[in-house]
Amino acid sequence: MQFTKTALSWGIALAAPLFLAACGGDDNKIQTAQSNLTKNFNRVAVYPVCMQINLSCNSDVTTAAEIVAASTDGMTLVYTDSPQGQLGFVDISDPATPVGLGVLPLVGEPTSVAVKGDYALVGVNTSTDFVSVSGLLVVVDIATRSIVHSIDVGGQPDSVAVSPDGAYAAVVIENERDEDLNDGALPQLPAGKLVIVTLNGAPADWATNTVELTGLADLYPSDPEPEFVDINTDNIAVVSMQENNHIVLVNLSDGSIVEHFSAGSVDLTGIDTGKDGVINQNASLDAVLREPDGVSWLSTEYFVTANEGDLDGGSRSFSVFNTSGEVVYEAGNSLDQLTARIGHYPEARSGKKGNEPENAEFGVFGEDQLLFVNSERASVVFVYDVSDFTKPVIKQVLPAGVGPEGALAIPSRNLLISASEEDDRSAVIRSGLNIYQYGNAPASYPTIVSNDRNDGSPISWGALSGLSSDPSDNTLVYAVDDSYYKKNRIFTLDVSKQPAEIIAETRIVDTNYVLANLPVGALPADTVNYDNTVNIDPEGIARLADGSFWIVSEGKGNAIDGPVISTNLLIQTDAGGVIQQAVTLSAAINLMQRNNGFEGVAEYDGKLYVAFQRAWQGEVNVRIGIYDIATENWSFVFYPLDAPESQNGGWVGLSEISALGNGEFLVIERDNQGGPDTAIKRLYKFDVSGLADGALLNKTLVRDVLDDLRGTGGMVTEKIEGIAILESGNVIMVNDNDGVEDSNGETQLINLGKLF
Repeated sequence: MQFTKTALSWGIALAAPLFLAACGGDDNKIQTAQSNLTKNFNRVAVYPVCMQINLSCNSDVTTAAEIVAASTDGMTLVYTDSPQGQLGFVDISDPATPVGLGVLPLVGEPTSVAVKGDYALVGVNTSTDFVSVSGLLVVVDIATRSIVHSIDVGGQPDSVAVSPDGAYAAVVIENERDEDLNDGALPQLPAGKLVIVTLNGAPADWATNTVELTGLADLYPSDPEPEFVDINTDNIAVVSMQENNHIVLVNLSDGSIVEHFSAGSVDLTGIDTGKDGVINQNASLDAVLREPDGVSWLSTEYFVTANEGDLDGGSRSFSVFNTSGEVVYEAGNSLDQLTARIGHYPEARSGKKGNEPENAEFGVFGEDQLLFVNSERASVVFVYDVSDFTKPVIKQVLPAGVGPEGALAIPSRNLLISASEEDDRSAVIRSGLNIYQYGNAPASYPTIVSNDRNDGSPISWGALSGLSSDPSDNTLVYAVDDSYYKKNRIFTLDVSKQPAEIIAETRIVDTNYVLANLPVGALPADTVNYDNTVNIDPEGIARLADGSFWIVSEGKGNAIDGPVISTNLLIQTDAGGVIQQAVTLSAAINLMQRNNGFEGVAEYDGKLYVAFQRAWQGEVNVRIGIYDIATENWSFVFYPLDAPESQNGGWVGLSEISALGNGEFLVIERDNQGGPDTAIKRLYKFDVSGLADGALLNKTLVRDVLDDLRGTGGMVTEKIEGIAILESGNVIMVNDNDGVEDSNGETQLINLGKLF
């Protein structure tokens, strides 16, 4: 059940220059790359590592791919699985069809892996606690998937690298701190160090040399905590000491310290620093420590740091240093702003470290020198052209699984691998190996980018929960964001562009005090903000011919089990987003309320058709509400949902409704499952002509869109939430990315073509 890219359709295919040009041109925005614009990376498959348990991934066991390496021929991936204490193997002879080869149990927690010839060298933490530290470098024969030798490295290994010439391995011994002890404050001994392994002869003959790192850093000099290591062609290792905010260069031939220096700090502007449900990138922070995690050499003179941060810092950026310790390039706020532009900004992390760059990788693909930076919280891989190492230029942003940790370039096969470590079946998250191929196909992601606001920052967006076409303009589509965000908005998208462009945002406002005058208990007290913006739960939108909008806001709470936090509302706004009226259900219907209420709205012949998501209390079928605008009366018909078919159970409900004309409507029917557990993602139509109040609808399958979703090359997203039918007849579909929380943030806007 691996998920592979089978086709590119309009809406997920785009030309890289169009994406770059759409996003501006200064140092903090996407600019035209210097590398080959005719070649791009596209995701061709993802391998969920739960398939090593069983091919259907029908298991609640937590498993993960954290750090990934490849055999010398690039045909076999080897990854660490920390939760299960094992090493995994995957055949990528056909990168679009990865095949699991099984796992190898280890005696502790694997933390890193690198390859030397026929062997995988695995750092394994065998510590019993944070003080009694121990660990091994386990040597594994890749072909037989068996352990051939183990080397005691005298502490808790966290990163392993092999020199390009195969002469040395470097093993970072972090001896990490206990974050629960004194709130994680340093120092906490024992100190970390670097172990050099000379790889002469058979593994049993390999010798080790320890390099002490104490006394180097200005911060906590007695307790160095090295985090990551990479080795250049001169056999110089660069070691990041994250909590110490320090960088050390070590000559592996003799263990001497060539240079060491502080990673320094960054003054950040144009960022969001508060977790408040609104992305406002207008704040600043001074002297933020970089605290680098992953490091990667670009040449013998330059290296890059991914500045994730941990103890006291995290500059949300990456930096390029020379070997003298000078910063020759600083990404600053650009990663945060890029993620906001493509709908991947993790607002919930604004008060901490934003997108959190985790790791970096470098590869030369033909004549293209490329840098890859993994963002842990935005779940993307940034691709930069580094033809000039001192002036990285953004080329692409690739979607990854949740929490991409490991990055691996395989230039000999034109492949890039990112390992996403987060795995939680109950949250619809599965860890996986994302496989991207470099070729001549147009870039398939992102599918939506935003223009700038007046202040120069990008229009931030996410959690798109409903779509509507424009009755008179075939190029425009409107969307809303749901209750993940406050100060809800209407977005205007130009879908004639590839990717589609968000060209405007309109705040929904209650200057007429419509919501404020609803009956007590209909909405929470904080629904209307001081500036008259509103905090509701828009789940559907319909644009009318007069330019006004009708928006459905889903209620929260269960009337039977209680309490009801808010009721379901049908809200009319003018073209500028000003609320004109709010319509509620009758008291009798509200007494049956469940959490899954209004999910979509469509207008036809002077009436509004509202899709409820699931059947309410005591009812078998789900309601389609019909509100007559002129008479202000409700009537209802009932829609029969498919029974759940997922191996993981769950429920099935409606997510959207659009008018087809002549009394016919198109709806999204989906389950609440994603990835390997997905079973139902379908479009149905029904006809209300001649039906009486309370009638049961007959539905007809229009399209099973599972293949369309699998065609993106990734795992199937749970929430397809919006459809719009353009004047041309094309049907556009979009998913809700849940605001990038417990989600990889991926938004796929797919043009399904003419379905009727």
